[in-house]
Amino acid sequence: MKITKLRKAARGRDCQIRLPGCDGGGETTVLAHYRMSGYCGTGIKPDDFVFGAHACGHCHDVVDGRIKLDGFTRDDLKLAHVEGVLRTQAALIGEGVA
Repeated sequence: MKITKLRKAARGRDCQIRLPGCDGGGETTVLAHYRMSGYCGTGIKPDDFVFGAHACGHCHDVVDGRIKLDGFTRDDLKLAHVEGVLRTQAALIGEGVA
């Protein structure tokens, strides 16, 4: 797997998905890719800038389905993830990264 600058730069960042149980990010932060039909598939990651959200380990596990969060539907989780993508993009644009 190709590690991009945006994936490497995610570590140390604040989590932008912010689900209950979020640890805030920092050393657990990774770039969590939002999955959307037509833009990903087996062995194909979506574009890092367009679909990546800074996510703490907990929030990443929840949106990827490794941890269940009581009271949250799949649509709730998808919305939280896409909002995290938008907050991540806003931060990167504000920093002049993109």
